[in-house]
Parts: sequence; C-alpha cells; structure tokens
Amino acid sequence: MATVSEQLRQAREDQELTIQQAAEVTKIRGDHLRALEEGNFDIFAAPVYIKGFVRSYSNYLKLDAPQVMANLEAELSQTTKFAEPPPLSDSPRGFLDFVMLQLSRLDWRKGVVAIGAVAIFLVVMLIVFISRHLHRSDPLAGLKPGIYHSTQTVSGDTLPIPGISPKH
Repeated sequence: MATVSEQLRQAREDQELTIQQAAEVTKIRGDHLRALEEGNFDIFAAPVYIKGFVRSYSNYLKLDAPQVMANLEAELSQTTKFAEPPPLSDSPRGFLDFVMLQLSRLDWRKGVVAIGAVAIFLVVMLIVFISRHLHRSDPLAGLKPGIYHSTQTVSGDTLPIPGISPKH
C-alpha cells in the first residue's frame, strides 16, 4: 500500500500538474507541498497543519479524502513527534496564570457593575466612619476657658468644691 505522500505525488503527476500550479490553487506554499509529497512531516509545527494541508491537497487532486486522512492518521501515530498532541505550554502554570485565566472568564459588563457597587459601598462606609469619628470627639475641645459665676456668694475667685457647702 502506498503512503500518503506517494499517493499525493502520484495523483499530481497523473494530472500533469506542477507544484507551483497546485500551490496557486490550494494556497498552500510550494515548500509545504513538496514536504507533504516527500513525507517530510518534521517541518510542520503541529499535526493540525499536516492534516489540514493533506485534506485540502487531496480534495484538490480529487482523491478519496476520508481514506487519505485515515491513512495519514495511521502514519502520524507511528511517528514520535506527532503520536500525541503537543502540550500547549512548556512551563508549568503559576499563580499569575491562574489569575489571568479567571480574569479572562469574567463578563466585564457585570464586572463593571460589581466594581461600581463595591466603590459606592466603600464611599458610604468611609462617610459613616468619618461622621462617627467627628461625633465622638469632645465638642468643647476648641473653646476658650470661660469665667464661672456662681449663684451663691462665695468669697474669692475660686470655684466651689462639690459636696462641700460654703460657709456663710
């Protein structure tokens, strides 16, 4: 049984097409088409590119695309590079990645309303705190000392001592 690359090359040659003609119609670069026909899948970064290009190219060449794709899956599963899907990232995820993921999931319209509500709540709490603080302070703190005038006749300029009655 012929490999996928051999099937593609043979179909192109049978239709007497050049790589450049196929590249113009399929919009796949010529070096990528050559790599597909040579079975050189290592130049592609991920299997998704190989599968997409092979599907487009086999449809253009009027091959049985589902059969070609099944053969391609079998070939790719035997390679070490494309046997399993590559990881999305090489580095482990940290706290900042988690926070950014959660922020990306937010509905910003609801988030703006929630932030506005929290801001209003904080302003109200600040006003309550300031008003309570002002009411707790001594209301006579800023007054100048005054002169005491007793209703009783007391000799001297001193104030009467509480609990002791003045002598007459």
